[in-house]
Amino acid sequence: MTTKAIRSSRSTVKQFVMYMGILLVAAVACTLFAQQISAHGYVEGPASRAALCKSGQNTNCGPIIYEPQSLEAAKGFPNAGPADGQIASANGAFPTLDEQSATRWSKVNITAGQRTFTWKLTAAHATASWKYYITKTNWNSNAALTRNSFDLTPFCSVNYGGAQPPFSYSNSCNVPARTGYHVILAVWEVADTPNAFYNVIDVNFSGSNPSDTQAPTAPSSLTSPSKTATSVSLSWGASTDNVGVTGYRIYRGSTLVATVTGTTLSYNNVALTSNTTYTYSIKAIDSAGNESGSSNSISVTTSPFTGNDTQAPTAPGALHVMGTPTSTSLQLMWNASTDNVAVTGYRVYRGTTLVATVAANATSYTVTGLTASTSYTFNVHAIDGAGNQSAASTVSATTAGTTSAIPWAANVSYAPGTLVSYNGLVYECRQSHTSVVGWEPPNVASLWLLK
Repeated sequence: MTTKAIRSSRSTVKQFVMYMGILLVAAVACTLFAQQISAHGYVEGPASRAALCKSGQNTNCGPIIYEPQSLEAAKGFPNAGPADGQIASANGAFPTLDEQSATRWSKVNITAGQRTFTWKLTAAHATASWKYYITKTNWNSNAALTRNSFDLTPFCSVNYGGAQPPFSYSNSCNVPARTGYHVILAVWEVADTPNAFYNVIDVNFSGSNPSDTQAPTAPSSLTSPSKTATSVSLSWGASTDNVGVTGYRIYRGSTLVATVTGTTLSYNNVALTSNTTYTYSIKAIDSAGNESGSSNSISVTTSPFTGNDTQAPTAPGALHVMGTPTSTSLQLMWNASTDNVAVTGYRVYRGTTLVATVAANATSYTVTGLTASTSYTFNVHAIDGAGNQSAASTVSATTAGTTSAIPWAANVSYAPGTLVSYNGLVYECRQSHTSVVGWEPPNVASLWLLK
């Protein structure tokens, strides 16, 4: 064989090896991505380390600010799950979260005793259990979090039996006594995947004052110093409190869009739609969780788009129906779009009818008010600040058949197996009880199972 032929053969082999390597990497990436979109959720109260990154109270967090719901690793803690030193990041998925010192992270004030832990779920999968662990009394707050940092007997464990929780789900747990800075590890074990979600919550036991029932004064003089086609800047006057203001909550309409520290008196709300009116208000909070009255409310209209942005976002990816449709509802889920400037939201259509416009950080929507045994086609488009709309992602689905569900009502005795309807969804009674106001099916997962 000639020297030229040998070189050609070697080149062909190298190209083949490189090609197969690219395919292998792509396959692994797709597998990991498929696992990550199977279910999502994070602790929003008391706010987890990732949730405080999302709200801006924790800084220099890395990409977790965009997806605090994605801290997913193998379940089975402490025998399995994330490796020591990677507990906060769910086995290294978001390594910045593993940085650990006594001063690295903002802390949520807490007291021992009965406390509520609230999860925000973006995909409410069948659930095996919820478990909560806390660091030992003598843990080293300046060393990496390991299993040895924690009491490995959970102080709170809730067996959920494979039921599907609502998108906002809470556990009431008896938090043990501690002093100073500690870390709580909250674990959501999914029943129908091999994974769980791991959230660490940085808490401070010394700063809480359970006798403090006085709320801060309302923030004053809320104004908007500037705006663009896709953003609104806000500023306000400081609140006062008998103990101390620890933060401000920024509301757009009735939606909480951010929480900032008690020393921050401004906020820039971005990824908005041009030439659109938004209404804002601010409330102050203290370390005991008391929330002030609302500031004055202001309405701001973003500027018309005057640039030359004519590029539409990419179409939402992998649009699909999560779980099994009920007779009156189903949940749509998709992968985030990208844009040369910024995606500002998603439009959800039933056929050609617009049913909702959701925020840029939303990748799911539950459609209600549907008819049993009916086929529907849904289209989801991404939009940007210039009004450009992406191509559609499309999915079709058929609702379940009719059920014997009756409308839920207060002061009614329900037996196990009874089906009720509430806000377009059907629930099955899990245990005998007499309903009261506040025990609506979405609020009490221990009593009702979403069908």
